[in-house]
Amino acid sequence: MRSAIIRSAAFWTALVTFAATNGSALAQKKYDTGATDTEIKIGHIVPYSGPASAYGVIGKTEEAYFKMVNENGGINGRKIKFVSYDDAYSPPKAVEQVRKLVESDEVLVVFNPLGTPSNSAIQKYLNAKKVPQLFVATGATKWNDPKHFPWTIGWQPSYQSEGLIYAKYLMKEKPDAKIAVFYQNDDFGKDYLKGLKDGFGAKASAIIAEESYEISEPTIDNHIVKLKASGADVLISITTPKFAAQTIKKMAEIDWKALQIVANVSASVGSVIKPAGFENAQGLLSAAYAKDAADPQWKDDAGMKNFFALLDKYYPEADRLNSSVVYGYGAAQTLTRILEMCGDDLTRANIMKQAANLKDFTPDTLLPGVRINTSATDFAPIEQLQMMRFKGEKWDLFGDVISGEAATN
Repeated sequence: MRSAIIRSAAFWTALVTFAATNGSALAQKKYDTGATDTEIKIGHIVPYSGPASAYGVIGKTEEAYFKMVNENGGINGRKIKFVSYDDAYSPPKAVEQVRKLVESDEVLVVFNPLGTPSNSAIQKYLNAKKVPQLFVATGATKWNDPKHFPWTIGWQPSYQSEGLIYAKYLMKEKPDAKIAVFYQNDDFGKDYLKGLKDGFGAKASAIIAEESYEISEPTIDNHIVKLKASGADVLISITTPKFAAQTIKKMAEIDWKALQIVANVSASVGSVIKPAGFENAQGLLSAAYAKDAADPQWKDDAGMKNFFALLDKYYPEADRLNSSVVYGYGAAQTLTRILEMCGDDLTRANIMKQAANLKDFTPDTLLPGVRINTSATDFAPIEQLQMMRFKGEKWDLFGDVISGEAATN
């Protein structure tokens, strides 16, 4: 009788242990398409070709970062499979490639897709499919709209916030400025323009000339000549790298001595300033939220040591002067943090929940004082910038880190 009781007790103990163990496993491990016990499949699009191909290094840097993560054991034991396609900065191509990522490759998320036009084209599709459009590589304000687009979240500062900062700077330092604005004729350019005008407010009449260009144009020389003829003494260049370099070079060729402000997305020493000629970029202004790898002040910085170590081992051919390489590292590190926070709940809903729960996260490559913060009602992770001036062969930061929050539409 006693042995029967012991056997019965052992049976129930084993049963309870089995149930607890499996219940715990079931509670902990939750997967959506694109995630398993061993793998997390990440989708990505970027222009490796076309008019914005200078940004292609972002994808290559992110690929290198995930190689490092995988060699170090992955994320919670799972390896990253990074599937990256070329969309050539073409919205129809972006739609085609994203559909392929979601429906054929069956990725868990679409991470860091680049460009305002491309992201605008895929936003409704991804939200309808409830696939995270995670940390988009564009600063359009509309990515911060969790009410209408709960599956889309930005990463970098908004273009409107940056435009506001430039307007405030000019009103203080050059109150009598006659301003010309040169902008890309799409949502990217128009978002910056709105930020500028909002920043100037009643003094928006300081903008005496506006000129737009199409990304299909081989050269923008005629636009710059026309803007010089306006009599403006400040040019705000809201351009992507190819056209930013052309603008800097053309202004020098026609001896237009106006103060030039270039958008952060085209402040790269490697892909913009160097091709335009260092001698032509002296005194150029912009704003930054990330460290400049060309600046010797960061050579002993712990975060930048990690950055350079990654390049040494996983992407040695990278141009260290290219700010897009720094960008790709920071975005990849942020995604890695989110996936770590997800633990064994790798559902798309939990990924968005964690992406909206970042508190003072500081990737290695962000400037001191710049932190990533998000909430369920704030999908704008980075909202701080610092002004900088180009001198010699590098950018010099000046002033304080400025927080700017643009209102969503």
